[in-house]
Amino acid sequence: MPAPSVEQAWLQLVQARVDASLAELLELPDESRLDIRWTEALGHVREYVSRPAWRMRPALLLAGYCLARGSASVPAGLWRFAAGVELLHAFAAVHDDATEQSVLRRGGLTLHHLLGPGATGQHLSVVVGDHLFARAMETLLGSELPGATQASQYYLKLCRYSAVGRYVELERGGECLGPGGVMRAWRLARMQVVREGLAPALVCGAMLAGADAGLRLRLARVGCHVGLAYELREQVLGLFEDGRVGVRAPRCDFLRGRRTFPVAAAWSRALPEVRRELEALWALPVERRDELALGRVRRLVEEGGGRSATENLVTRASHGAVRALAELPNPNGLRELVQSLIGQLAHRIV
Repeated sequence: MPAPSVEQAWLQLVQARVDASLAELLELPDESRLDIRWTEALGHVREYVSRPAWRMRPALLLAGYCLARGSASVPAGLWRFAAGVELLHAFAAVHDDATEQSVLRRGGLTLHHLLGPGATGQHLSVVVGDHLFARAMETLLGSELPGATQASQYYLKLCRYSAVGRYVELERGGECLGPGGVMRAWRLARMQVVREGLAPALVCGAMLAGADAGLRLRLARVGCHVGLAYELREQVLGLFEDGRVGVRAPRCDFLRGRRTFPVAAAWSRALPEVRRELEALWALPVERRDELALGRVRRLVEEGGGRSATENLVTRASHGAVRALAELPNPNGLRELVQSLIGQLAHRIV
Protein backbone atom coordinates (compact mmCIF):
# COMPACT_ATOMS: atom_id res chain seq x y z
CA MET A 1 0.00 0.00 0.00
CA PRO A 2 1.49 3.40 -0.99
CA ALA A 3 2.33 5.87 1.76
CA PRO A 4 -0.26 8.64 2.27
CA SER A 5 0.47 12.05 0.75
CA VAL A 6 1.41 14.98 2.98
CA GLU A 7 -2.11 16.40 2.98
CA GLN A 8 -3.66 12.98 3.61
CA ALA A 9 -1.33 12.41 6.55
CA TRP A 10 -2.20 15.89 7.83
CA LEU A 11 -5.92 15.20 7.58
CA GLN A 12 -5.53 11.86 9.33
CA LEU A 13 -3.58 13.50 12.16
CA VAL A 14 -6.15 16.29 12.50
CA GLN A 15 -9.06 13.84 12.46
CA ALA A 16 -7.50 11.71 15.18
CA ARG A 17 -6.54 14.60 17.45
CA VAL A 18 -9.77 16.55 16.99
CA ASP A 19 -11.94 13.44 17.47
CA ALA A 20 -10.09 12.74 20.73
CA SER A 21 -10.62 16.34 21.87
CA LEU A 22 -14.32 16.19 20.98
CA ALA A 23 -14.77 12.99 22.99
CA GLU A 24 -13.10 14.65 25.98
CA LEU A 25 -15.12 17.85 25.64
CA LEU A 26 -18.42 15.96 25.66
CA GLU A 27 -17.71 13.81 28.72
CA LEU A 28 -19.05 16.56 31.06
CA PRO A 29 -18.99 14.81 34.47
CA ASP A 30 -20.64 17.89 36.04
CA GLU A 31 -23.83 17.04 34.11
CA SER A 32 -23.84 13.29 34.73
CA ARG A 33 -26.26 13.43 37.69
CA LEU A 34 -28.53 16.24 36.57
CA ASP A 35 -31.17 14.04 34.93
CA ILE A 36 -31.17 10.52 33.48
CA ARG A 37 -32.99 11.73 30.38
CA TRP A 38 -30.28 14.29 29.71
CA THR A 39 -27.63 11.59 30.17
CA GLU A 40 -29.34 9.56 27.46
CA ALA A 41 -29.59 12.58 25.18
CA LEU A 42 -25.91 13.35 25.66
CA GLY A 43 -25.11 9.83 24.46
CA HIS A 44 -26.90 10.62 21.19
CA VAL A 45 -25.00 13.91 20.97
CA ARG A 46 -21.65 12.16 21.34
CA GLU A 47 -22.54 9.69 18.61
CA TYR A 48 -23.78 12.46 16.31
CA VAL A 49 -20.66 14.61 16.74
CA SER A 50 -18.23 11.70 16.42
CA ARG A 51 -19.54 10.41 13.07
CA PRO A 52 -16.80 10.06 10.42
CA ALA A 53 -15.99 13.45 8.87
CA TRP A 54 -13.19 15.17 7.01
CA ARG A 55 -12.64 17.71 9.81
CA MET A 56 -11.63 20.13 7.04
CA ARG A 57 -12.33 23.21 9.17
CA PRO A 58 -9.88 22.13 11.89
CA ALA A 59 -7.37 21.10 9.20
CA LEU A 60 -7.53 24.54 7.62
CA LEU A 61 -7.37 26.25 11.02
CA LEU A 62 -4.20 24.32 11.89
CA ALA A 63 -2.74 24.99 8.44
CA GLY A 64 -3.46 28.72 8.76
CA TYR A 65 -1.73 28.75 12.13
CA CYS A 66 1.33 26.90 10.85
CA LEU A 67 1.59 29.07 7.74
CA ALA A 68 1.52 32.25 9.80
CA ARG A 69 3.93 30.83 12.38
CA GLY A 70 6.26 29.35 9.78
CA SER A 71 6.43 26.05 11.66
CA ALA A 72 4.46 22.79 11.79
CA SER A 73 4.67 22.75 15.60
CA VAL A 74 1.38 23.62 17.35
CA PRO A 75 0.47 24.12 21.03
CA ALA A 76 -1.89 21.69 22.75
CA GLY A 77 -4.56 24.35 23.20
CA LEU A 78 -4.90 24.69 19.43
CA TRP A 79 -6.38 21.19 19.18
CA ARG A 80 -9.05 22.17 21.69
CA PHE A 81 -9.75 25.39 19.81
CA ALA A 82 -10.10 23.37 16.59
CA ALA A 83 -12.52 21.00 18.34
CA GLY A 84 -14.49 24.03 19.54
CA VAL A 85 -14.86 25.15 15.92
CA GLU A 86 -16.30 21.70 15.12
CA LEU A 87 -18.75 22.03 18.00
CA LEU A 88 -19.91 25.34 16.52
CA HIS A 89 -20.47 23.63 13.19
CA ALA A 90 -22.35 20.79 14.92
CA PHE A 91 -24.59 23.34 16.64
CA ALA A 92 -25.48 24.90 13.28
CA ALA A 93 -26.01 21.48 11.68
CA VAL A 94 -28.41 20.38 14.44
CA HIS A 95 -30.52 23.50 13.99
CA ASP A 96 -30.42 23.19 10.18
CA ASP A 97 -31.56 19.57 10.37
CA ALA A 98 -34.50 20.51 12.60
CA THR A 99 -35.46 23.47 10.41
CA GLU A 100 -35.37 21.42 7.20
CA GLN A 101 -36.81 18.25 8.80
CA SER A 102 -33.87 16.29 7.39
CA VAL A 103 -33.65 12.59 8.09
CA LEU A 104 -29.99 11.76 7.55
CA ARG A 105 -26.69 13.37 8.48
CA ARG A 106 -23.28 11.77 7.85
CA GLY A 107 -24.70 8.31 7.39
CA GLY A 108 -26.99 8.28 10.43
CA LEU A 109 -30.28 9.66 11.63
CA THR A 110 -30.41 13.38 12.36
CA LEU A 111 -30.41 14.28 16.03
CA HIS A 112 -34.06 15.30 16.23
CA HIS A 113 -35.03 11.83 14.97
CA LEU A 114 -32.90 10.26 17.68
CA LEU A 115 -34.32 12.41 20.48
CA GLY A 116 -38.03 11.97 19.91
CA PRO A 117 -40.91 11.75 17.43
CA GLY A 118 -42.17 14.69 15.37
CA ALA A 119 -42.19 18.17 16.83
CA THR A 120 -40.95 16.89 20.21
CA GLY A 121 -37.66 15.71 18.70
CA GLN A 122 -37.26 18.94 16.77
CA HIS A 123 -37.80 21.07 19.87
CA LEU A 124 -35.40 18.97 21.93
CA SER A 125 -32.71 19.15 19.24
CA VAL A 126 -32.89 22.95 19.21
CA VAL A 127 -32.16 22.92 22.95
CA VAL A 128 -29.29 20.49 22.40
CA GLY A 129 -27.94 22.81 19.71
CA ASP A 130 -27.96 25.64 22.24
CA HIS A 131 -26.01 23.41 24.61
CA LEU A 132 -23.42 22.67 21.89
CA PHE A 133 -23.06 26.40 21.23
CA ALA A 134 -22.40 27.07 24.92
CA ARG A 135 -19.87 24.22 25.09
CA ALA A 136 -18.15 25.57 21.98
CA MET A 137 -17.83 28.99 23.60
CA GLU A 138 -16.36 27.49 26.77
CA THR A 139 -13.86 25.63 24.62
CA LEU A 140 -12.77 28.49 22.37
CA LEU A 141 -12.36 31.00 25.17
CA GLY A 142 -10.85 28.45 27.53
CA SER A 143 -8.15 27.27 25.14
CA GLU A 144 -5.61 29.55 26.90
CA LEU A 145 -4.10 30.61 23.58
CA PRO A 146 -2.83 34.13 22.98
CA GLY A 147 -5.35 35.77 20.71
CA ALA A 148 -8.13 33.28 21.52
CA THR A 149 -10.57 36.06 22.45
CA GLN A 150 -9.89 38.02 19.27
CA ALA A 151 -10.15 34.91 17.06
CA SER A 152 -13.37 33.83 18.80
CA GLN A 153 -14.89 37.27 18.30
CA TYR A 154 -13.99 37.15 14.61
CA TYR A 155 -15.56 33.71 14.17
CA LEU A 156 -18.70 34.70 16.09
CA LYS A 157 -19.13 37.85 14.01
CA LEU A 158 -19.18 35.68 10.91
CA CYS A 159 -21.65 33.34 12.65
CA ARG A 160 -23.97 36.36 12.96
CA TYR A 161 -23.64 37.05 9.24
CA SER A 162 -24.34 33.38 8.58
CA ALA A 163 -27.53 33.59 10.64
CA VAL A 164 -28.66 36.57 8.56
CA GLY A 165 -28.13 34.57 5.38
CA ARG A 166 -30.02 31.61 6.81
CA TYR A 167 -32.92 33.85 7.83
CA VAL A 168 -33.13 35.41 4.37
CA GLU A 169 -33.00 31.99 2.72
CA LEU A 170 -35.84 30.64 4.85
CA GLU A 171 -37.98 33.77 4.78
CA ARG A 172 -37.49 34.94 1.19
CA GLY A 173 -35.92 32.03 -0.66
CA GLY A 174 -38.86 31.77 -3.06
CA GLU A 175 -38.09 35.19 -4.46
CA CYS A 176 -35.11 33.68 -6.29
CA LEU A 177 -37.64 32.61 -8.92
CA GLY A 178 -38.48 36.07 -10.18
CA PRO A 179 -36.93 39.30 -11.44
CA GLY A 180 -33.58 39.88 -9.78
CA GLY A 181 -33.60 36.31 -8.49
CA VAL A 182 -30.14 35.49 -9.83
CA MET A 183 -28.53 38.24 -7.77
CA ARG A 184 -30.48 37.18 -4.67
CA ALA A 185 -29.39 33.57 -5.17
CA TRP A 186 -25.81 34.75 -5.66
CA ARG A 187 -25.86 36.74 -2.44
CA LEU A 188 -27.34 33.79 -0.56
CA ALA A 189 -24.59 31.52 -1.89
CA ARG A 190 -21.96 33.99 -0.65
CA MET A 191 -23.60 34.05 2.78
CA GLN A 192 -23.56 30.26 2.86
CA VAL A 193 -19.78 30.40 2.35
CA VAL A 194 -19.52 31.81 5.86
CA ARG A 195 -21.77 29.06 7.21
CA GLU A 196 -19.45 26.33 5.90
CA GLY A 197 -16.63 27.92 7.91
CA LEU A 198 -13.74 27.29 5.50
CA ALA A 199 -12.57 30.91 5.17
CA PRO A 200 -13.07 31.73 8.89
CA ALA A 201 -11.03 28.67 9.87
CA LEU A 202 -8.01 29.73 7.82
CA VAL A 203 -8.12 33.28 9.14
CA CYS A 204 -8.67 32.25 12.78
CA GLY A 205 -5.66 29.95 12.61
CA ALA A 206 -3.52 32.83 11.39
CA MET A 207 -4.92 35.16 14.05
CA LEU A 208 -4.00 32.68 16.78
CA ALA A 209 -0.46 32.67 15.41
CA GLY A 210 -0.26 36.46 15.58
CA ALA A 211 -0.44 37.10 11.82
CA ASP A 212 -0.55 40.69 10.62
CA ALA A 213 -3.61 42.17 8.91
CA GLY A 214 -2.12 41.72 5.44
CA LEU A 215 -1.69 37.96 5.77
CA ARG A 216 -5.12 37.58 7.35
CA LEU A 217 -6.68 39.43 4.42
CA ARG A 218 -4.92 37.24 1.87
CA LEU A 219 -5.98 34.08 3.68
CA ALA A 220 -9.56 35.37 3.81
CA ARG A 221 -9.43 35.90 0.05
CA VAL A 222 -8.25 32.33 -0.51
CA GLY A 223 -10.93 30.95 1.80
CA CYS A 224 -13.73 32.98 0.23
CA HIS A 225 -12.86 31.83 -3.29
CA VAL A 226 -12.66 28.19 -2.20
CA GLY A 227 -15.79 28.44 -0.07
CA LEU A 228 -17.79 29.95 -2.91
CA ALA A 229 -16.65 27.27 -5.35
CA TYR A 230 -17.52 24.60 -2.78
CA GLU A 231 -20.97 26.04 -2.01
CA LEU A 232 -21.95 26.46 -5.67
CA ARG A 233 -20.77 22.94 -6.46
CA GLU A 234 -22.80 21.66 -3.50
CA GLN A 235 -25.84 23.37 -5.02
CA VAL A 236 -25.27 21.51 -8.28
CA LEU A 237 -24.89 18.23 -6.39
CA GLY A 238 -27.90 19.05 -4.23
CA LEU A 239 -30.12 19.13 -7.30
CA PHE A 240 -28.55 16.69 -9.74
CA GLU A 241 -26.82 14.02 -7.64
CA ASP A 242 -28.41 13.96 -4.18
CA GLY A 243 -32.03 13.56 -5.13
CA ARG A 244 -32.92 10.03 -4.16
CA VAL A 245 -36.53 10.68 -3.25
CA GLY A 246 -37.14 7.18 -1.94
CA VAL A 247 -34.69 7.54 0.96
CA ARG A 248 -35.46 11.21 1.63
CA ALA A 249 -31.84 12.23 1.04
CA PRO A 250 -31.17 15.30 3.18
CA ARG A 251 -29.12 17.09 0.51
CA CYS A 252 -31.85 17.05 -2.15
CA ASP A 253 -32.61 20.73 -2.59
CA PHE A 254 -35.80 20.00 -4.53
CA LEU A 255 -37.18 18.00 -1.60
CA ARG A 256 -36.20 20.77 0.79
CA GLY A 257 -37.71 23.45 -1.42
CA ARG A 258 -34.44 25.38 -1.71
CA ARG A 259 -34.37 27.68 -4.73
CA THR A 260 -30.63 27.69 -5.33
CA PHE A 261 -28.46 29.44 -7.91
CA PRO A 262 -28.80 26.78 -10.68
CA VAL A 263 -32.59 27.07 -10.55
CA ALA A 264 -32.56 30.88 -10.44
CA ALA A 265 -30.12 31.01 -13.36
CA ALA A 266 -32.30 28.68 -15.45
CA TRP A 267 -35.45 30.68 -14.62
CA SER A 268 -33.79 33.94 -15.66
CA ARG A 269 -32.98 32.54 -19.11
CA ALA A 270 -36.24 30.68 -19.69
CA LEU A 271 -39.28 31.43 -21.85
CA PRO A 272 -42.44 32.51 -19.99
CA GLU A 273 -44.07 29.06 -20.18
CA VAL A 274 -40.93 27.37 -18.80
CA ARG A 275 -40.75 29.91 -15.99
CA ARG A 276 -44.34 29.13 -15.04
CA GLU A 277 -43.61 25.40 -15.04
CA LEU A 278 -40.55 25.84 -12.82
CA GLU A 279 -42.56 27.96 -10.41
CA ALA A 280 -45.33 25.35 -10.33
CA LEU A 281 -42.89 22.51 -9.68
CA TRP A 282 -41.20 24.32 -6.81
CA ALA A 283 -44.61 25.21 -5.36
CA LEU A 284 -45.63 21.54 -5.08
CA PRO A 285 -46.26 20.27 -1.54
CA VAL A 286 -43.56 17.96 -0.22
CA GLU A 287 -45.65 14.81 -0.63
CA ARG A 288 -46.01 15.45 -4.36
CA ARG A 289 -42.32 15.99 -5.07
CA ASP A 290 -41.75 12.56 -6.56
CA GLU A 291 -39.21 11.12 -9.01
CA LEU A 292 -41.22 12.37 -11.99
CA ALA A 293 -41.28 15.95 -10.71
CA LEU A 294 -37.60 15.81 -9.78
CA GLY A 295 -36.69 14.54 -13.23
CA ARG A 296 -38.62 17.36 -14.86
CA VAL A 297 -36.90 19.98 -12.66
CA ARG A 298 -33.51 18.59 -13.56
CA ARG A 299 -34.29 18.64 -17.25
CA LEU A 300 -35.59 22.22 -17.21
CA VAL A 301 -32.59 23.47 -15.23
CA GLU A 302 -30.15 21.58 -17.44
CA GLU A 303 -31.73 22.73 -20.70
CA GLY A 304 -32.09 26.28 -19.39
CA GLY A 305 -28.36 26.56 -18.76
CA GLY A 306 -28.64 26.76 -14.98
CA ARG A 307 -26.19 23.94 -14.38
CA SER A 308 -23.59 25.16 -16.86
CA ALA A 309 -23.83 28.75 -15.57
CA THR A 310 -23.20 27.54 -12.02
CA GLU A 311 -20.28 25.32 -13.01
CA ASN A 312 -18.70 28.23 -14.90
CA LEU A 313 -18.80 30.24 -11.67
CA VAL A 314 -17.27 27.29 -9.81
CA THR A 315 -14.38 27.30 -12.26
CA ARG A 316 -13.89 31.05 -11.91
CA ALA A 317 -13.89 30.87 -8.11
CA SER A 318 -11.45 27.94 -8.15
CA HIS A 319 -9.06 29.89 -10.38
CA GLY A 320 -9.40 32.87 -8.05
CA ALA A 321 -8.32 30.65 -5.15
CA VAL A 322 -5.23 29.52 -7.06
CA ARG A 323 -4.26 33.13 -7.82
CA ALA A 324 -4.82 34.19 -4.20
CA LEU A 325 -2.74 31.25 -2.96
CA ALA A 326 0.19 32.37 -5.09
CA GLU A 327 0.33 35.60 -3.04
CA LEU A 328 0.91 33.73 0.23
CA PRO A 329 4.32 33.13 1.80
CA ASN A 330 5.67 29.58 1.67
CA PRO A 331 7.74 28.95 4.83
CA ASN A 332 8.90 25.32 4.96
CA GLY A 333 6.50 24.45 2.13
CA LEU A 334 3.45 25.22 4.28
CA ARG A 335 1.70 27.14 1.50
CA GLU A 336 1.86 23.93 -0.50
CA LEU A 337 0.12 22.15 2.39
CA VAL A 338 -2.73 24.69 2.25
CA GLN A 339 -2.90 24.24 -1.52
CA SER A 340 -3.04 20.45 -1.12
CA LEU A 341 -5.81 20.67 1.49
CA ILE A 342 -7.79 22.85 -0.87
CA GLY A 343 -7.12 20.23 -3.52
CA GLN A 344 -8.94 17.74 -1.29
CA LEU A 345 -11.96 20.02 -1.42
CA ALA A 346 -11.58 20.13 -5.19
CA HIS A 347 -12.68 16.51 -5.37
CA ARG A 348 -16.13 17.90 -4.60
CA ILE A 349 -15.58 21.10 -6.59
CA VAL A 350 -14.36 19.88 -9.99
